[in-house]
Amino acid sequence: MKIRFLGGAEMVGKLGMVLENKGASLLFEYGLKLRPKEPPEPPIEAPHVDHAFLTHSHVDHSGMIPWLCARYDCRVTSTPMTIAVAQILLQDTIKVADSEGYPRPFEPEDIRKAMTSFAPMDFGDVIDVGGLEVELHSAGHVPGATMFELRGDSTTLFTGDMHTYSTRLVYGAHPVKCDNLIIEGTYAGRLHPDRQKEENRFIQKVKEVVERGGKAIIPCFAVGRTQEAMLILKDLKYDMWVDGMGKTVNRIYLEHPDYLRSDKQLKQARNKFAEVRTPAVRERAKQGQVIITTGGMLDGGPVLSYLDHIKDDPRSAVLMTGYQVEGSNGRKLADGGYIEVPDYGPRGRRAPEEIGPTPMLRRIKVKCEIQQFDLSAHADHNELLAFIRGCDPEKIVIMHSENREALAKDLQDDFKVFMPKTGETVEI
Repeated sequence: MKIRFLGGAEMVGKLGMVLENKGASLLFEYGLKLRPKEPPEPPIEAPHVDHAFLTHSHVDHSGMIPWLCARYDCRVTSTPMTIAVAQILLQDTIKVADSEGYPRPFEPEDIRKAMTSFAPMDFGDVIDVGGLEVELHSAGHVPGATMFELRGDSTTLFTGDMHTYSTRLVYGAHPVKCDNLIIEGTYAGRLHPDRQKEENRFIQKVKEVVERGGKAIIPCFAVGRTQEAMLILKDLKYDMWVDGMGKTVNRIYLEHPDYLRSDKQLKQARNKFAEVRTPAVRERAKQGQVIITTGGMLDGGPVLSYLDHIKDDPRSAVLMTGYQVEGSNGRKLADGGYIEVPDYGPRGRRAPEEIGPTPMLRRIKVKCEIQQFDLSAHADHNELLAFIRGCDPEKIVIMHSENREALAKDLQDDFKVFMPKTGETVEI
């Protein structure tokens, strides 16, 4: 069995892995690397494959699936939940490319082709493909996220993104006994704080901000993080709103309740948060006390409108709940207390300097309180180690990580560890 990463081996993002077994070629993931204020970056061009597998909907895993299906007429196995959410994220990828002036990575008809190419399967289902039996297991992470167990002459587990902790939204992943383990290492070398304490800290900070007369603006990713934040805050007695794509994801999640830890709890959370559906309603939401909104890294979306409204109010706060990539507005806000937005010149016209791939940016100082909270949906270093030991493999391939060495250091005495580079073929 040979594997070759087309992307996402020694980095987080644009994951893609080709697996060759007895003459058959299988593709796991085919994503885009999202970059602040730059066009998304694709992986190496995929060869023709017999079948593809998608673990979950996030664009760094799914973002080039339409290109793949349009080019090769390839079937793609994933859960119904992942398929439904992927569709709106892929449509948004085109929308963002058009608004930013970047080339589209694919066209709307390619998305339509991809939707007809998906072969939906549920956890516990088994498919025979490429001389292997492939079974689906829950990966935690977000609802519908899947690990793929491949059974042939040996057993191989491909995790995709995973989390072993049971959050309020989804139950955590369990180890699967295997000979070969291909596992993400996003948080290799890093530990999460105690989750319960972090959630309590988050709740208390929201209370503190509101009770002193401020507004709590909570930037969140639409898929998973918006819903997790709503579940954590649903028992507060404040004027609370939700804005952005997370509203659509709420609906999709509730249409697939079997993938949730508790659809009853999510329904209760949804009922506690008023939804922003029009610009006029957004103006009303700005008078609210708690607003959960996209985008999670403050590089676009409704959050910028809310931030502009409270940026000079020391009573208010921006409470970030996700990892902020280097170069993102979220990172700039956390490190320097400012964001940068395109400067379109007087009366909203595009300035001459803005036309082209690199717009002129205007720096905005933010004077309200800024706090960060760790509500990660990835397993941390120790959780990864415990999961690996539970799987008890002979060989481990670490991927989707910028610090694989930290994880390998703790494994190398007991396992054979591989850390292939993008484009390199490895036999396992």
